[in-house]
Amino acid sequence: MRISDLLRNKGAAVATVSPETNVTELLERLAEHNVGALVVVDAEGGIVGIVSERDVVRRLNERGPQLLDGSVSAIMTKMVASCTPEDSVDQLSILMTERRIRHVPVVVDGRLAGIVSIGDVVKTRMEQLEKSQEQLEAYISQG
Repeated sequence: MRISDLLRNKGAAVATVSPETNVTELLERLAEHNVGALVVVDAEGGIVGIVSERDVVRRLNERGPQLLDGSVSAIMTKMVASCTPEDSVDQLSILMTERRIRHVPVVVDGRLAGIVSIGDVVKTRMEQLEKSQEQLEAYISQG
C-alpha cells in the first residue's frame, strides 16, 4: 500500500503552526485538533520544522514554565523527515522505527500535502492483516 492510498482514506488535511506562535497557543491547537504534532510552516507554506507533545514536555522539563511564553521555533525539530505519496507504508514504517518518530509530513514538489502518524500506519497494518485473514479463511473453507 502506498502513502497516497492511506491519505485517500484518512484525508490530507494538516494542522500547521508558524514558527512565531507561542508554545501556549501550540498546546491549544494540539488539543483543538486532537493531534500529537503540528507541522511548522513559514509564510510561503514551506516546511521549516515539526513540533510534538514530546518536544514540549522535554523542553518544559529542561527550561521550566517560562517555556510556555516562548516561540515554537525555540523547541521545534528542524530536521524534518518526510515522505512522498509514492512511498510505501512499509518504507514509512521503517523510517519511523529507525528515527523513533511518530509523525511524518507528506511532501509533493516541496509542498506539504498531508501527514501520516504512527496510528495511521498501525491502522493500515491492522486492516491489511484482517483482509489477509479473511482471504485465508475463505480459501480454507472452499478447499
